[in-house]
Amino acid sequence: MASWALELLGFSLSLLGLIGTLIATVLPHWWRSAHVGASILTAVSYVKGLWMECVWHSTGVYQCQAHRSQLALPADLRAARAMMVVSCLLAALAAGAAVVGMRCTRCAEGSPAKASAAGSGGIGFVAAGLLCLAPVSWSTSDVVVDFYNPALPAGMKFEIGQALYLGFASSALSILGGAMLCASCFGSATPFWPPSGVGELPSSRPPSAPKGNHAPSVTSAAHSGYRLSDYV
Repeated sequence: MASWALELLGFSLSLLGLIGTLIATVLPHWWRSAHVGASILTAVSYVKGLWMECVWHSTGVYQCQAHRSQLALPADLRAARAMMVVSCLLAALAAGAAVVGMRCTRCAEGSPAKASAAGSGGIGFVAAGLLCLAPVSWSTSDVVVDFYNPALPAGMKFEIGQALYLGFASSALSILGGAMLCASCFGSATPFWPPSGVGELPSSRPPSAPKGNHAPSVTSAAHSGYRLSDYV
């Protein structure tokens, strides 16, 4: 029962990590403009994401525009896009494998490969969490380095956006949930024993006569005073 609870908890955390990764991939709040220096009082705020950049005016107007050229984007931004998309796809495939392999479902019930399917789902969630963690980490590092760069003007500095915080939390949930799935499946796996009588070699000894209800021999019948011909 404890392994079942660990399995369900791991799948739930991994599913939350998948949802958070999807939201972090779509949101444009990866970088937000820093109000420091002379620009502390400004009427315009900028936020940038993987797919678009938005402008928020103090009048309440919020405008977003997708990146016009895909090839003109920086290499790190294109790599972050690819890794986040692959992370979402891998987590979705891992969720399908985990559903098939979990013991609370009826898919492939009784098959010895059921535990392996759940374990592969856990490994997929861990890999998806690592893929999400990599672009989020280096984007955060770039923001921090540029913020403390004295040669960079204050109006060109950005701060860590909400999507980066969500990406960190989602990757942690995916890695933790995947590890729980692996621990619950591989730790409780029982060896497969063949049914009794299958694979046993036949004995080379001749069958022994039963002790009771055996037919009397000819010699014993003759000594008892009766002849066998009397019964024919």
